[in-house]
Amino acid sequence: MNIGWLIIGLVIGAVGGAALGYWIRQQRYQEQMGDLEAMRQRLLEETEKQARDTVLNAKEEAINLKREVEQNLESRQKQLRREEERLQTRREQLDGRQERMEKREQTLNKRQGTMDKRWNDLEKLEDQRREELQRIASLSIEEARDILLEQVAEETRQDMARVIREEEQRAQEEADRRARDIITIAVQRLASEQVAELTTTTLEIPSDELKGRIIGRGGRNIRVFEQKAGVDVIVDDTPEMITVSSFDPVRREISARAMQRLVSDGRIHPARIESVLKKARSEVEATMKEQAERAVYEAEVPSLHPEIMKLLGRLYFRTSYGQNMLKHAIEVAKLSSLLAAELGANTEIARMGGLIHDIGKAVDFEIEGTHATIGAELARRYGVSEAIVNCIESHHHEVEQQSLEAIIVEAADAISGARPGARRESLEHYIKRIRTLEEIAKSFKGVEETYAIQAGREIRLIVRPGEVDDLDATRLSRDVARKIEESMEYPGQIKVTVIRETRAVEYAK
Repeated sequence: MNIGWLIIGLVIGAVGGAALGYWIRQQRYQEQMGDLEAMRQRLLEETEKQARDTVLNAKEEAINLKREVEQNLESRQKQLRREEERLQTRREQLDGRQERMEKREQTLNKRQGTMDKRWNDLEKLEDQRREELQRIASLSIEEARDILLEQVAEETRQDMARVIREEEQRAQEEADRRARDIITIAVQRLASEQVAELTTTTLEIPSDELKGRIIGRGGRNIRVFEQKAGVDVIVDDTPEMITVSSFDPVRREISARAMQRLVSDGRIHPARIESVLKKARSEVEATMKEQAERAVYEAEVPSLHPEIMKLLGRLYFRTSYGQNMLKHAIEVAKLSSLLAAELGANTEIARMGGLIHDIGKAVDFEIEGTHATIGAELARRYGVSEAIVNCIESHHHEVEQQSLEAIIVEAADAISGARPGARRESLEHYIKRIRTLEEIAKSFKGVEETYAIQAGREIRLIVRPGEVDDLDATRLSRDVARKIEESMEYPGQIKVTVIRETRAVEYAK
């Protein structure tokens, strides 16, 4: 009996202890759950407040986030029932998650702005489509088809324009590369000597005593010489020097030879002057004929009209920037032939056009007009074919080029005149041209510095990047080149380079 009551008392005590322990644990759990519930409620309120301002996609994301938080809280409740010792760890995890939620909130705000903008764009687009549909609804099938075809055609034209631009750029690059190869091959195969000559009209005499004999009594001898030779003889105070001046290079050469012979012989009187001039004229004419025949032989050109041969021979005594015009003509003929062979053009037309392209310079001081138009008119008068006449007339773009051979002659002329050592000019004229070149470049807006380099064959412009952008730089180089062409005369070509540089500078302190 006592044992039964004892067992009952033990059971009741155990039950009571268990109930008491459970009640204590339940109280602790309720307190913790209250804190967690308050935290959860606060998080849910903040999430709902933030999600209320987002668009549909943002709302779905906020709902998913809320569901995730609720699932995490439910998991935490289960874990708290099993592992109270991990409560601190879970709180740290919640702090980290809260920080991520704040970052996500910022991201959602940014997305919200973007979505609002897209939403407005969609509404505008929808209105436009609605108006378009209303307009189309009143159209017939043919009218709707025409509108659709027009839209498709416009889109196709844009695509084709883009493709054409790309192909043109690719073709231009390939053409430039091919042109450089052809010109290089032609110049290497020619390998002509460098021509740099100056026609001088200054003659040395043994002594100043001869000046009086050259002038003669009352200036009789010098007047007869100037009248018969068609030149001006300058006798000044320069020791042992006299100068023969004339625009006609042939007359100047005849006069120089005759004067040199008179001075050497010492017998100077009107009858002797006339005889010496006649003999010098015959020698010069023979020299011109010989040089013309040699030029035709070197250039491998068939026989020409005798008058053209005379004009060609006169070029032997004509120079341009120190370059002998006859040697220049031979060089242009050879270059034209080589370029024509590389490009598949008519080598005969190119060779002859190159040889006589400058015959107008033989008489340009006698006939009004440019040497290209004068030469073309003379060639046409003496039965030269129109294809060759066009090569002469168009090599400075005074008329339109009508054949590939005309373009080749122009290119060969530029190569011959522009190659290093081919031409030179006086220091004064060179400095003036350099200064003019830099002044033209500086006259444009946004140009900070200009530098003429490579003996004036290139001008470099340093521009202010704040005033000239990349597109303006391209336009500026084209405008400067055009103004140089309009305002200056120069041999060969001048390269215009625009340099635009942006620098960012910072100092570490």
